[in-house]
Amino acid sequence: MRLNTSFATIASLVALVTAAPTDLTERQSAVRIMALGDSITGSPYQGCWRAYLWQKLQQAGIKNTDFVGTLPGQGCGFQYDGENEGHGGYLAVNIASQNQLPPWLSSSKPDIVLMHLGTNDVWNNRSPQEITTAFSKLVDQMRASKSTMKIVVAKIIPMNPSNCADCGKRVVALNAEIEKWAVGKTSNQSSITVVDVWTGFDTKTMTGDGVHPNDTGSKKLADSWYQAVAAAIKG
Repeated sequence: MRLNTSFATIASLVALVTAAPTDLTERQSAVRIMALGDSITGSPYQGCWRAYLWQKLQQAGIKNTDFVGTLPGQGCGFQYDGENEGHGGYLAVNIASQNQLPPWLSSSKPDIVLMHLGTNDVWNNRSPQEITTAFSKLVDQMRASKSTMKIVVAKIIPMNPSNCADCGKRVVALNAEIEKWAVGKTSNQSSITVVDVWTGFDTKTMTGDGVHPNDTGSKKLADSWYQAVAAAIKG
């Protein structure tokens, strides 16, 4: 009888080990990630940095992710989790003043927000202070949705369009303001991490029009986002 009991115990243990997932991340709850921005985040091809970021996370074994948003993914040449809130032509100041963000948050319920926003504001000559004031309202709305929201904000990529000679220096001014703004707005409960996607981004080789990333630019963006996003997911 003792021998039979021992065999049964061993068999049960073997069964448990065999049934256990080999990837620990598969047993974790999915972390919901919302990419918020304009056409650089959402439009076909230009928003493919999200696809490359998802791919890099997968390849690193970080598979407990669910990219969320009310907009579908775009074709980027391979299957990926592509839902997002990249709204072409939108200004941060308008998203804030028109309270467009709360319904998106309510629908998608993110744990992390990735924000590359401000390009259209710069193009429309909105001041860095106007833009970061809008950012503050958006962050307040994110925290109202989830008090422990993790927010990863980009110092936006350079601009050099043919019809906006001053856009390049306006981006530099905005990015400097974003650094200062984030320090004052972050909290222990809901952190704001600034990602520098500006440095090393070449508008000549990484865009087709001085503004929107091409494939090379999308891969550069994914590389720039990766460490901060991976850290936010891991907690």
